[in-house]
Amino acid sequence: MEPLALYIHWPFCLAKCPYCDFNSHVRECLPQRRFAAALRAELAWEAARLGRRPLGSIFFGGGTPSLMDPATVAALIADATRLFEPAPDLEITLEANPTSVEAGRLAGFRDAGVNRLSLGVQSLDDRALRLLGRQHSAAQAMAALALARRLFPRLSFDLIYARPGQTLADWRAELRAALALGPDHLSLYQLTIEPGTVFAALHRQGKVVLPDEATAAALYEATGEAAAGAGLLAYEVSNYARPGAESRHNLAYWRYADYAGIGPGAHGRLTLDGRLVATRRHRAPEPWAERVERRGHGSTPETALSPAERAREMLLMGLRLSEGIAESRFLARAGVPLAASVHADTLAAARAAGYLAHQDGRLRALPEGRLRLDALLAALVV
Repeated sequence: MEPLALYIHWPFCLAKCPYCDFNSHVRECLPQRRFAAALRAELAWEAARLGRRPLGSIFFGGGTPSLMDPATVAALIADATRLFEPAPDLEITLEANPTSVEAGRLAGFRDAGVNRLSLGVQSLDDRALRLLGRQHSAAQAMAALALARRLFPRLSFDLIYARPGQTLADWRAELRAALALGPDHLSLYQLTIEPGTVFAALHRQGKVVLPDEATAAALYEATGEAAAGAGLLAYEVSNYARPGAESRHNLAYWRYADYAGIGPGAHGRLTLDGRLVATRRHRAPEPWAERVERRGHGSTPETALSPAERAREMLLMGLRLSEGIAESRFLARAGVPLAASVHADTLAAARAAGYLAHQDGRLRALPEGRLRLDALLAALVV
């Protein structure tokens, strides 16, 4: 079987960012011991039904996993590599924030076995950081990046663009500063207004205004140009890497491989008894922990995905990649031909417009198509 990707969710943060719709929660006192025990128990339960499958990656996400005790990270890595068959080049990523509290733990995470750090910088501008509700300054971000570069063989960091009032000149200057740090991987996300967030309420009131569509498109194009100039290629819509430095864990999602998700609200796609099953854990942290303590896991009812559902998910994920989707893999994984899963007239029009390429048994989005991918997928996918 293909290597499994393992996602471990830590749900707690120091503060809730106003743009964030992730399953993250603020607690005055973090229940470290309880959640360490619950995560380890749920991992053992998942492994018992999956068997000793090959393991290609582990990803600690959140929330803010750098608020975990390094000993908990070490224990979970030890459990995972004992319960599964780890790849010789097992990728182990942990998301961290650049606050002084979390930066002080980085050496502990390195010693625990983490070999790839993903740092949530979001901006190198103090005014923008305040707008985004971040708990660190630009100086703290730079210091954390320098420390992480010394400690970890692989380093990625995130930036958010298309912020209120941001100009093309502003973003180009910020990109130059970021790329001067010599990253091997960057995640560069366009700010979007997500339902249920503080920004959503402010946007309705006209207090948060995003750049118009033309400006956002210019910012996206400038992003790709600057990254390419520094040797980082756009292997996914929002992710840029030097060849070989791509996130193997996230590639498992985009290539629609099997992945297991443990922890509050975590999702998974697992092959069980010959069926591809969608899994999800209970979302609220304390009720999830109570369920794990009572029955060994916090799963909600699981669903076997139909061929049509698999096809739709694989298209939505795979066309984000610059490599696109191989028709042979699509048929093997979804169980239906790719041609039967897209609207033929939309595909023809998108090819004629230079949005999609369909040749040599592979469908992929071209740069102009990735610029408008959400709208394109809405029209394309059956």
